[in-house]
Amino acid sequence: MKAIFHPEAHQEMIESARFYEEKSRGLGADFLTVVENTTRRIEQNPEAGTIERASIRKRLVPGFPFTILYEIQLDRIFLAAVMHQQRRPGYWKTRLE
Repeated sequence: MKAIFHPEAHQEMIESARFYEEKSRGLGADFLTVVENTTRRIEQNPEAGTIERASIRKRLVPGFPFTILYEIQLDRIFLAAVMHQQRRPGYWKTRLE
């Protein structure tokens, strides 16, 4: 099944990569690579993610304080957030279709 980012989740990922790149050259690219790898793992085994609430599952982004929140739908995996673990819990709930 194919993973599709909510536009705001995609933007979160890009903004976080820019932040890390400003901290240290190459760190932003490392962040994007790890998010991409985590997304592939979600696609390969979507039910492996821990249930966050109701139909929402989560996977940690290794090496970074981020979690990918997603929902398994009929024809896709909907990535609702690339969420920093220490900021605004629950802000992503309005993104669910």
